[in-house]
Amino acid sequence: MLQTRCASALTRQMQDALPVDAAKTALRIQIRKRRASITPDSRMKAAADLAKHGLDFLDRSNAPAVSGYYPVRDELDCRPLLKRLEDQGMGIALPVTIRDSKDLHFRAWSCDAPTVVGDFGIPIPSQRAPEIVPKIVLTPLLAFDHQGYRLGYGGGYYDRALARLALEGRVVAVGLAFDCQQVEAVPHEPSDYRLDWVLTPSGPRKTGS
Repeated sequence: MLQTRCASALTRQMQDALPVDAAKTALRIQIRKRRASITPDSRMKAAADLAKHGLDFLDRSNAPAVSGYYPVRDELDCRPLLKRLEDQGMGIALPVTIRDSKDLHFRAWSCDAPTVVGDFGIPIPSQRAPEIVPKIVLTPLLAFDHQGYRLGYGGGYYDRALARLALEGRVVAVGLAFDCQQVEAVPHEPSDYRLDWVLTPSGPRKTGS
């Protein structure tokens, strides 16, 4: 435990001494290695635990649709969770990146529906799928802290999309992550959108508390 605290303190000191962009890059490298070390059995259990929690901790009365994501690389698989939500009657959407405009939009999807390959090699709904405006957005991430700051992959797609959705009306941003992806503090900038909640296999966490 002492070694862990010392390592965390050292990481925080290194981040504080670096410009924000450099600190983010260093943390991405660290957390990618940490996430990649999770065993396949642990990944399957984590996805199942996530689905068991569901989104019962949220008020979904005015949220007919939720956007998830199609897991790539070592991301926590949220498809079992999306399947549970769909079975409960919620509409499901997946994000679609618009590379040239650097925008992120959301298209309707069913968990049993096929996908096509979109920008960056990420599976997305068919182009014929209607665009929807979700009230709950489940976001992948590399690292998070208790204040709700999220470290993504550097493109800023979710930050811009969540800020846009917030201007259009209430949106709840929920980060999905393995427990080991929590860090003491995520280096951040004013344009970084803070999460309302983080859901991990051990349960939901309200940020800022």
